[in-house]
Amino acid sequence: MQENKMIRYRSAILLSLFIGIFILFFIFLVNLAQKIGNTDELKTKIVKLENKAVRGEILSADNFVLAYSNKLFRAEVHTRSIDPKKKTLFIKLFSIYSGLSEDEIASKFLDKSGKAKSGYIYLDDNLDYRLASDLKSLSYKMMRLKIFRPLNPSNPHIIHGLDIVPFSEKRYFPHKDILTPVIGYTRKTEEKYAKEEGVKGLEKSYGSYLMSERDGLIQGKSDSVRTPLRTGESREVKRVDGLNLHLNMELSFQKEVEKVLDEMKSQTAAQEVMAAVMNSQTGQLLALATSERFDPAHIYQKDVNSLNPNFSEYLYEPGSVMKPLTMAIALDENKVDLRKSIRLGGKLVVSKTYTISDDDYFEALTPKGILMYSSNIGISKIAWRLSGQELYGGWKKFGLALASGIDLSKELIGRIKAPYLLKHKVHAANTAYGYGLLVNFMQLIKAYSAFNNNGIAVTPKIVNQMSDQEGKMYEVPRAVPALQACSAKTAHIINNMLQETVNRGTGTAAQYDGLDVGGKTGTAHISEHGKYVEKYHSSFFGFVNDKLGHKYTIGVFVIKPKKVYFASQTAAPTFQKIVAKMVEHKYLTVDKALAKRHLALREEIRAKKHAAYVRKIQAYNKKHGIK
Repeated sequence: MQENKMIRYRSAILLSLFIGIFILFFIFLVNLAQKIGNTDELKTKIVKLENKAVRGEILSADNFVLAYSNKLFRAEVHTRSIDPKKKTLFIKLFSIYSGLSEDEIASKFLDKSGKAKSGYIYLDDNLDYRLASDLKSLSYKMMRLKIFRPLNPSNPHIIHGLDIVPFSEKRYFPHKDILTPVIGYTRKTEEKYAKEEGVKGLEKSYGSYLMSERDGLIQGKSDSVRTPLRTGESREVKRVDGLNLHLNMELSFQKEVEKVLDEMKSQTAAQEVMAAVMNSQTGQLLALATSERFDPAHIYQKDVNSLNPNFSEYLYEPGSVMKPLTMAIALDENKVDLRKSIRLGGKLVVSKTYTISDDDYFEALTPKGILMYSSNIGISKIAWRLSGQELYGGWKKFGLALASGIDLSKELIGRIKAPYLLKHKVHAANTAYGYGLLVNFMQLIKAYSAFNNNGIAVTPKIVNQMSDQEGKMYEVPRAVPALQACSAKTAHIINNMLQETVNRGTGTAAQYDGLDVGGKTGTAHISEHGKYVEKYHSSFFGFVNDKLGHKYTIGVFVIKPKKVYFASQTAAPTFQKIVAKMVEHKYLTVDKALAKRHLALREEIRAKKHAAYVRKIQAYNKKHGIK
């Protein structure tokens, strides 16, 4: 009897245990079915995921990225979707992942009066791709922790969690002020998704190529965290980013040229110093530099005057660097006999109100000597042999009063006097030696390339080619062609004259032993309010070639130097320092035998020039009270 009771008791316990296990297993199956059901419901939902395209990159010739764009994301959440009991946990987790303080996050939930906000709030709108990915992962973990709840109890399977959405595009300039203002800068568009648009420089001139072409899109059924699934039924549109610009400048060389200009600005207290190095045959710019630069990512009030690329936007009277152009026109028109000297005499009275004078007295000079010693009287007498139309048309052939074609966002073309004015002696003479007209720096770079390229003035080119995200390369369309500025014979004659100007004339400070160097100095008074004042522009334009066939056109322009203004002591030495950097960077190879011959011929001349330079500086400093 007792034994039967024990058996029944044990059986009851086993039955209860079995029933309990069955009930627990049933509950597990129900929960699993609900989860599977919810997942299936979510999978049937069609979602779209945008993949925002970005602006193209700007790269140097040595493959350094000068400008690029990244997408920024925004973290947002609906206040009512957070379970009030788990709000503190939400804030703590978001703080850990985002780096924001808990107090800062908590303040996002309150309005200015301290009342709780209702609806969507923005927690952070400056998330890079890495942080955005981490926060997307956090959103999934928060879902598993059941931090979020349905907004509508009648649709319990629809839960709005932490959303990470594309917000804007941001432009980065990793090398800061290098190659500015050539690169230019950007600003954000006023759109829901703010993109970057170019304002100045290459960012603007190539804006239509850099601009992203098409956003990507994936549309289809989603998984449990609302990510579109790639299936046979899904639709995908590939994103197309903007084209990349590949420049002709190497970052390392550009940086060295900028340092040279910074030093010259410091020595002269100039407003600005600029320089260009261009392949005389192709127009490829190896350097385009200025002392006035800025960081495109952080522009301040002090940078306002540096934002414009003055290479093509600053107009000025060029002074004596015009003389080789005038000489070339006369040679092409057969108005010059290279063997005959032209009488000078130091001063020439043209009218009661106009007298032409030279810095140094010469009784007479040959055409070569007129360029070598920069005679205003000599070049005026040559200009008077030409008609107004011949002068006007000749200067136009060199590209004056025309766009140089430099691929920047803006170019002011300047002006030259009309033919009916140039038939008068005063206007013809004045313009012949660089006054009474306006040019920009790039126009003269283009014009001088003709003297080193058989008379062809090439168009300056900053961008070499473009590429897409697949690596396919594209040619750059050029709107302005090269010009046949003068005959090849005339170009050769002027080339020789400019070399002699450097060897024995006003350009000796530009000499570099072992290389063929030619060029012309120019120092011009600045006109303010219709009168010429004690302010100057100094420049040196010329070329340098080596025996291996490398040919380069170089220009240096100094705006309003205060300490020393003579081009022979400012622009010409800067030219020489740039040539030295070109040798260091293997753009030029020095001929050692030629270097020995140069040194033997030039040593005495250099000593005399240096002594004259010292006397000139001392006189200038005494006159202006500079110690």
